[in-house]
Amino acid sequence: MEAKSSVPLSEVELPVDGVRFKHFIALNSSQTCVGDEHALPFNNQIRGVNLGGWMVLEPWITPSLFYQFLGGNETTTAFDTSTFCKVLGPKEANRQLRQHWEAWVTEDIVRKLAYSGAVNSLRLPVGDYMYTPYGPYATREEGVACFDGALEYVDQLLDWAYAYGLTVLIDIHAIKDSQNGFDNSGQAMGMSWTTDLNSDFSDSITFEHWPIRSAAWMGEFDPDTASYPEINYENIEHALDVVSKIAKMYGNHRAVLGLEPVNEPWQFTPIEELKNFYWEGYLRVKKHAPYWKYIMHDSFRLDPNIWGGFMDGCPERALDTHIYQAWRDPDSRIGFYNDACGTKGILAEIERTFGPVIVGEWSLATDNCAMWLNGFNDNLPGFPRLPCKYIKCSAPYMGDGQPGAPVDPTKPMQGPFGTGMSGPIFGLCPVGRDWLKESSGDPQTGHDWVRAPPEAPRHLDDTDNVMRHLAEKKINAFSGVGHGFYFWNFRTDMDEPYWSYMLALERGWIPNGNLGDDRITNACYHEDRGDFKCILKKEVNPDGVRGAVKFILDAENRTNSDEGQEILSTPDGDDFDDIADGLIQQYFAEYRSTGATCDFGGIAMLVEENRTIDSNDKEYSWLDDDEYFPSVVYRGPSTVELILIIILASIFGSLIGFIVAMRTSKHFNRRVRESSWFKPLSKSNSKVLRSSLGLPELANYDELEQLVDDDERNSNKIS
Repeated sequence: MEAKSSVPLSEVELPVDGVRFKHFIALNSSQTCVGDEHALPFNNQIRGVNLGGWMVLEPWITPSLFYQFLGGNETTTAFDTSTFCKVLGPKEANRQLRQHWEAWVTEDIVRKLAYSGAVNSLRLPVGDYMYTPYGPYATREEGVACFDGALEYVDQLLDWAYAYGLTVLIDIHAIKDSQNGFDNSGQAMGMSWTTDLNSDFSDSITFEHWPIRSAAWMGEFDPDTASYPEINYENIEHALDVVSKIAKMYGNHRAVLGLEPVNEPWQFTPIEELKNFYWEGYLRVKKHAPYWKYIMHDSFRLDPNIWGGFMDGCPERALDTHIYQAWRDPDSRIGFYNDACGTKGILAEIERTFGPVIVGEWSLATDNCAMWLNGFNDNLPGFPRLPCKYIKCSAPYMGDGQPGAPVDPTKPMQGPFGTGMSGPIFGLCPVGRDWLKESSGDPQTGHDWVRAPPEAPRHLDDTDNVMRHLAEKKINAFSGVGHGFYFWNFRTDMDEPYWSYMLALERGWIPNGNLGDDRITNACYHEDRGDFKCILKKEVNPDGVRGAVKFILDAENRTNSDEGQEILSTPDGDDFDDIADGLIQQYFAEYRSTGATCDFGGIAMLVEENRTIDSNDKEYSWLDDDEYFPSVVYRGPSTVELILIIILASIFGSLIGFIVAMRTSKHFNRRVRESSWFKPLSKSNSKVLRSSLGLPELANYDELEQLVDDDERNSNKIS
């Protein structure tokens, strides 16, 4: 625990295993600290964006840089930063990278972000290869290495940030031999070319990645046991040396907020080894940059049982977690709203048990449609969950002369092909789906979202409304409980406002200026009050219902109780569904604040509790009617209504035709008047009726009949 004594730190007796730093004493045996003088408390909320795709390449962020590899093969295709340098060679890769660095992050962009009033910090992903080159980064061609000049651009960015009042969190995004197997680690680990295996069916070039993904930073991964039998301490020391170099290099730069020693180490990373790495990295940072923040990623394990008490008492350290909805199953707007606000529970628990937590990456995407989001010409099995919207592929952001860009509009999807499909087709590229205005009258089931076309007709497009509310709720959750956030990403090559902070600002999804206004601070009002309940859907698979009940009973240690056994012995049917519905509602109500979601394998859904709201209630004065009560689009009459309309229209049309014929055809007029059914009407005294039907005045009635007879006789003579 922290020392509470007022005795100066320099006079505090040094424990046996203690190491004295400028503002605290580190205890190696327990990986905790004492004597924290709170020299630089973490009192300010972070409102930031990531500068992704700049120093660590990701094809989905800057596809214009990777169009040149379409149609390639095993030796001519690049998937990530490492293969970009290897395939193009150091000289050509560096030439293209310098154009990329020059265009992707500019002073004008930094100025706009600062002047938006919605950004106070930048998270800068960098690669370890920029500081200690290895492999394709160390190879030189005519004296040129792939990443030559990169550090000069970093220096320039730091100066811009300082000039415009922004801080910068340096994030070591790419680590030697990959910490997660993603392309964002610098190397998509676990790649196998499968062209020969598929040659009987196709002459396409094919590869496999996701089913065999691996990560070798901490050693050779054993997929059978999902573990690391041996740890590669040489790689770990390499990463720690990079941490030291960065701290020494930028320790005195006034724009630097701190360091994140590794981004997204995957969930199979040995947790104790990772904690040891974090601890040693922290000590190295504090040695050279005593005022820096030290941000540690949760390794996709945001669990208070793992992080609670870790590095207790150590100043300026925080936990980073990444929260996305893009990989969720399709859902209603209400489902996404509740999920966003529901993150408050786990964030609050981490703040209580560990300390400061930030959401280092998040976006507004609610689908997986962004082209190459899961890798160049690849996709995760089963993704995207719904058809995607296609738009014209963007012109190259770096200007003319970029090889392969713009994409050729005359060509269909080109290889090489991965285990999933994603790529340009005849000059069109997939992007995120639109949100439609509701048509069913019930926005809670998600069925409108499933049935809707990916591109909304303009008069039915509700995307701006849904995204604005979703952004407000996420900002409310991430900054209202935690210590802030960094949006991923600051921009995208494609027109993708779901992933581009700057485009989201332009669309009004994220407000310029103060992010603490009532719309944001009260955005989760309904969710925080528990105005929603989780209920069982109708006509769902009985096995799914029973699985949900079993999950709840197991989670509450009730499976083996008499009550639990009695519930499980109930046969499938309405009675069991009623029991399940009650259990689901109770479980969600009790545990939603700690992260429980209303899903249960897809058999449950959120609905709004019935309540009466006084229109004068000031608590609701800031709410929009379109947030939870969206306007229902009238899609036309029902079948019965349509039949009645047709019948009435036929009757009305016949009546109009009859009146016109009576007024224009003397012969038709007389024949009608001579009919037995019409004679009573022909003697009517009503002037309106007689005028409408072309009937003569009663005084001239006999004279008119004589004239009609004469006309008929003349017609017969002529014929």
